[in-house]
Amino acid sequence: MPDDVQPLRLTEPPLPNPALPERPAPLAGRFAVPPAPAYAALDLGTNNCRLLIGAPTASGFRVVDSFSRIVRLGEGLASTGQLAEPAMDRAVAALAACAEKLARRPIRQFQAVATEACRRAGNGAAFLARVEAETGLRPRIISAREEAELAMESCAPLLEETDRRALLFDIGGGSTEIAWIRVPPRGSRPPGASAAELIGYISLPLGVVTLAERAGASCFTEEGFHAVVEEVATHLLAFDRVHCIGQEIRAGGVRLIGTSGTVTTLAGVALALPRYRRPLVDGRTLDMGMADQALGDLFALGRAGLAAHPCVGPDRVDFVLPGCAVYAAIRHVWPLPALTVADRGLREGMLLRMMRADRWPAARATGNRRAVT
Repeated sequence: MPDDVQPLRLTEPPLPNPALPERPAPLAGRFAVPPAPAYAALDLGTNNCRLLIGAPTASGFRVVDSFSRIVRLGEGLASTGQLAEPAMDRAVAALAACAEKLARRPIRQFQAVATEACRRAGNGAAFLARVEAETGLRPRIISAREEAELAMESCAPLLEETDRRALLFDIGGGSTEIAWIRVPPRGSRPPGASAAELIGYISLPLGVVTLAERAGASCFTEEGFHAVVEEVATHLLAFDRVHCIGQEIRAGGVRLIGTSGTVTTLAGVALALPRYRRPLVDGRTLDMGMADQALGDLFALGRAGLAAHPCVGPDRVDFVLPGCAVYAAIRHVWPLPALTVADRGLREGMLLRMMRADRWPAARATGNRRAVT
């Protein structure tokens, strides 16, 4: 069994009480069709701890249960190089809640990953050893490349036949991943293959938590906001020169996809939602005029206005504008006419990958590591 697929230690069911008469199972229960096997994926990020449990369907999967909590695991990491004790305590408490959810049902396969905070922290391995000792869970630290691949996997269903290429960005807590993707024609894909192939990727050590801690209140000013935009744009231009992305955009057939809390917040504001609703946002394509207006509206709100906004709230008030600055840099370097919004990420990518590997065993061996040059 691979290291990242973990058997769950479920508690034994209680023994029957011999003092009570046995009752026959209800007729429906005796002839009921057993439930579809469930798969589970856990993503321990720099800012959030997220769990998703799903059952496969003909078109993807159905969500059985989920969990998400802001833990701010990377708090203070940029200045100390270490995970702080309060941050680790918050993360362990959230992971214990995830372990309780997992113990409530049989799970066919389970994967747990940790990203930038644990990659960068000097005590990341020690923290994960504590996690395993206290919760029984064993998150695996993944590379920036695998993080980009999983984001690509989750967003591949949003690609269309007219797309030749896709530019996918994921603005995380500790880093931002950019993936440059080839979309092979449907008829050329072998059975079980993904709809997307990774051409190249870049991981910037600039996420909403690291930028918020470094920039502080300056991100709420025009000067501070544009300083972050310029810094991010410098990294993106180097990536653009390697892959000639601007030239491909001018040729047409390139889709821009964003997956992050920043992008879904922009969509919620652009659509004037009274409160955030995933079904109205995930997969929605915004023209850039709408997205630009939403960014301007968020910036104009200021700190108090952002905290009161139903699509932001006090827990995320410090992270929205740093994320918007990263988005603005992407928008500046690659001026595409529309943005496809994805409320999905690593968890969904892991679930889809596990389910596809079970359906198509050959896909387990090849994975998604076919790079296109």
